[in-house]
Amino acid sequence: MPGGIDPHTHLDMPFMGQVACDDFYSGQAAALAGGTTMHIDFALPVNHNLMAGFKEWQRKAKRACADYGFHMAVTKWDEQVAEDMGKLTAEGINSFKFFLAYKGALMVTDDELLQGMLRCRQLGALPQVHAENGEAVALGQQLVYDAGVRGPEGHALSRPAVLEGEATARAIKLAKFVGVPLYVVHVMSIDAMEEVARARQAGQRVIGEPVASGLALDESLMWDTNYTRAAAAVMSPPIRSKEHQIALKKALAGGLLQLVATDHAVFNSTQKAVGREDFRVIPNGVNGLEERMHVVWQELVMSGLISLSDYVRITSTAAAQIFNIYPRKGRIAAGSDADVIVLDPHTKHKISAATHHSKIDTNVYEGKEIQGKVTVTISQGRLVWYQGKLHVEPGTGKFIKLPTLGPLFDGLQYEGADSADRLIKSFTAANGLTPVDRAAAQIGTQEAAVDRQEL
Repeated sequence: MPGGIDPHTHLDMPFMGQVACDDFYSGQAAALAGGTTMHIDFALPVNHNLMAGFKEWQRKAKRACADYGFHMAVTKWDEQVAEDMGKLTAEGINSFKFFLAYKGALMVTDDELLQGMLRCRQLGALPQVHAENGEAVALGQQLVYDAGVRGPEGHALSRPAVLEGEATARAIKLAKFVGVPLYVVHVMSIDAMEEVARARQAGQRVIGEPVASGLALDESLMWDTNYTRAAAAVMSPPIRSKEHQIALKKALAGGLLQLVATDHAVFNSTQKAVGREDFRVIPNGVNGLEERMHVVWQELVMSGLISLSDYVRITSTAAAQIFNIYPRKGRIAAGSDADVIVLDPHTKHKISAATHHSKIDTNVYEGKEIQGKVTVTISQGRLVWYQGKLHVEPGTGKFIKLPTLGPLFDGLQYEGADSADRLIKSFTAANGLTPVDRAAAQIGTQEAAVDRQEL
């Protein structure tokens, strides 16, 4: 089947006072061992400078051993950011992420989000959102901390699903106002999933991306009495209860959600230990690059929820289509890249930090038994995973440019368009020509007044 594509990763990322311990070599090596042959990593601006961030991620990616692309985060708004977004699309970036959470760090205002969405529409680039209400999260964190909760369970308590649902709904409605497609990253709750489903049912172009951890794990991990195990499960939005897990799997199986990512952002137990007395400073992130293909197979194929072709779609083809690199990726065919995996459905194995290839010293899926294993991975036509051994070298990876104006923009009037033009046209049909010519009406009124005076 086609090699997997993970559309959501964070390698070598500085975050919350730490740096993710997987770099582009170790993270991609782990991915290849798990059957993922391409990923799209989130580049972060340097002091809000997008071009500086792009150059920094290019530097980090020199150690790559697999194919990769970039998204770019937008963390403020001004004319320079708007100009740089245009430059980055020419460099092969076709999506921009806006954080509605992480107040005081990455979070943008609604005004900044609107300006960014409008610029995305003009460029034919896809806006993405981390959807949590950052103001409410900050309040929730303070309330939970003041109530005496210091451990990892405080993370789950302070970021309830309602805040994810609210931000998802807000982003969807603003995208509708601007007239641009929207991609909601890491959908972790029923609340967010239902907002995505409602919008899609109404004909809006919205993509909902669950992640492997949200499909296979539940929030009880954060109540583990062992701090290391509990902290290992801290990510945002939080892993939810089993009720949410089950609903997300059904939504994915039924097409309400479209593809599966990981949000792979790994921090060792020593890095997570900084939050032992304050859950608010535990660096957020879990592993998944190596585990995703196996976890999705176990949770959705072996359970009978989806077919084999659905499995290929949600782990590879959909990502290739959304980010406009299909059929180069996501398909086995003449002319497509030679990224192929073999998954033996009869081989059983158990996920463990003792055997994985990531640099992280824990594994959030520790002990999970899987029926089915990727035994062969071919990347760029090279045999890179065979008989349990990796055959990769740093520096052999390739940057895959992601063109703008992907399928989600088909039929949209993007070139030179803005929200005002679209709104004017939508109301003109029902109410007559816009703007209304009131000058002629005013002249007529004045002439009538003169006639009355003469009488």
